[in-house]
Amino acid sequence: MRKSYYKYDTEELYNQTVERLRDFGVELIEIAKLVKELQGDYIEDLDLDRCLESVKSVIKKREAIHAILTGLALDDLANEGKLPEPIQSIIHDDEGLYGIDEILTLGIVNMYGTIGLTNFGYLDKKKIGIIKDLDEKKKVERVTTFADDLVAAIAAAASARIAHQNK
Repeated sequence: MRKSYYKYDTEELYNQTVERLRDFGVELIEIAKLVKELQGDYIEDLDLDRCLESVKSVIKKREAIHAILTGLALDDLANEGKLPEPIQSIIHDDEGLYGIDEILTLGIVNMYGTIGLTNFGYLDKKKIGIIKDLDEKKKVERVTTFADDLVAAIAAAASARIAHQNK
């Protein structure tokens, strides 16, 4: 019998979300490195621990958990060929005009305003660090249509969160 969603506490959902990211080869410290790269020029002595704390804080939000779990599940289903056509091919091939992967992730980014949005656009375009690794995986290893954008959104939101704490 499946467990009702309402029986999951936030910590349990957070832990499951972190595990799902690990299933895709994503460690939170790699996201924290992106945050440091985004905010390092603006905040003197920004350390990786603070960036990691911000990443964890973003992921603990239910809206972020929902987006991450949904997007990664869609990547998994596409990887297994279990989606109906034409959506199977669209997600599997990361069709350029398919913007639902970005739309889903904006739920995470929008929690932190325009700084988050501009950071997300930058990361989505530049594809640095773990985002680049995920983007390259889709060519040979597995579907990561949502995963790369989700990681960019988490980093963008965590970066914006830090920016908001420093006026």
